[in-house]
Amino acid sequence: MQHPLSLYNTLTRRKDAFQPLHAPFVGVYLCGPTVYSEAHLGNARGPVVFDVLTRYLRYLGYTVRYVRNITDVGHLAGDADEGEDKISRMARARQLEPMQVAEQFANLYHRHMEVLGCLPPDIEPRASGHITEQIQLIQEIIGNGFGYEVNGSVYFDVPAYNAAGRGYGKLSNRVVEELLAGSRDNLAGQEEKRSPLDFALWKKADARHLMRWPSPWGEGFPGWHLECSAMSRKYLGAEFDIHGGGLDLMFPHHECEIAQSQASHSHSDEARVWMHNNMITVNGQKMSKSLGNFITITDLFQGGSSILAQPYSPMTARFFLLQAHYRSTVDVTDDALQAARKGYRKLMNGLRMLDKLVLTEGNERAADTAAADAELSKLVQDCFMGLNDDLNTARCVASLFNLLRKLNGFAANPATLAQVGEAALTEAATVYRALVQDVLGLQDEPRASVEDLLGLTLRFYQEAKAAKDYSKVDDIRAALKEQGIVVKDTKAGVDWAYSED
Repeated sequence: MQHPLSLYNTLTRRKDAFQPLHAPFVGVYLCGPTVYSEAHLGNARGPVVFDVLTRYLRYLGYTVRYVRNITDVGHLAGDADEGEDKISRMARARQLEPMQVAEQFANLYHRHMEVLGCLPPDIEPRASGHITEQIQLIQEIIGNGFGYEVNGSVYFDVPAYNAAGRGYGKLSNRVVEELLAGSRDNLAGQEEKRSPLDFALWKKADARHLMRWPSPWGEGFPGWHLECSAMSRKYLGAEFDIHGGGLDLMFPHHECEIAQSQASHSHSDEARVWMHNNMITVNGQKMSKSLGNFITITDLFQGGSSILAQPYSPMTARFFLLQAHYRSTVDVTDDALQAARKGYRKLMNGLRMLDKLVLTEGNERAADTAAADAELSKLVQDCFMGLNDDLNTARCVASLFNLLRKLNGFAANPATLAQVGEAALTEAATVYRALVQDVLGLQDEPRASVEDLLGLTLRFYQEAKAAKDYSKVDDIRAALKEQGIVVKDTKAGVDWAYSED
């Protein structure tokens, strides 16, 4: 590739050429959902962004192991160290087992990710299935002097970690002294902690907690931050290439991950590159369940949201998320989604047009196509420049539209194809198809269901019958019969059924 892939690293605050630890192998970890309720559109941005990243890495020839976790225990209400587990609280409200709730919403999440065009991760570990690994990690942290037990709970000792020169706060660019100054010592549960900055590695389960496991410190459950450190190490190693997640996870979740990983086994920062996608906003405010301004993915696809006037297809939603750079915010409006639908359909029409790029019979290719080939080649290379510049899908999409404009011109006037070389044209068509489908993950969507098309056909049948155009009536009957459909004229009207012949 002429232009190497560069990625912005939140940890270093700069954009550098991507250099895998063990090329051609690349390890990618993405923080997945807490499955206590349905995901909203904002929750879909990270999976779509990192789906494109893994697709592009594979396109470049890397062998990628993509890990995206499921949080099904330990994430407490308010994202703090006190309160009820989010899944347990939902289970109690619905009189279900916690794992029933987790399974229901995990299955729904998978269905939504599939229709959004996201390839399944190579490994999708669950927090509840890795309790042993998390307990081992805690024991290592305690053994290295960075954790302590109080009344059956275990906390990470942030001051001790910082005193050892490890740098808590470096990912989020926060200063420990300022964090301490802004903390309140009277917060619930602080009486157990040596410092208000300390965070839970293991919590003692009281009577209200439905999910609990035995441990060296008594029955309890792991802290929210712990699972990703344990599972990323198990499947990607103590140090791996890329860790992703939403910007809202940078602090404290990812900050705590780095601290846990360093305190347990090494001086590594867990991942070499930390990538954070920005938020989805509604009228300038972050989309969130706590603010009540969220659009569930089901409501986006089927309608029912008070924020949007109409439903939008999964591929429209995917294109909407990709027409902005992942580190910029995206504001949700009907106008923006309608514009995204037009842009998506334009790219799809481009795919259908590619088969028409053939020389008109009788036209011979020009003797010298160098200038036209160079122009077309530059349009092709421009498509990669956006992706190679910190996965700038917005720039890539704009370049694809420029390339499409040129190819549409050839399709509209086939005689002009004689001015460009066959190799250059083949490369342009191949790259266009590969980037749209294989990298951006945009696929064609059926515009109408079978039921819709049958209804339209039967309407034409009725009109032909009313006009006594029996030749057309017979043609429609015969055409449907070939597809295994029989037309039924009844007193109640016209209907159809599957042929039983």
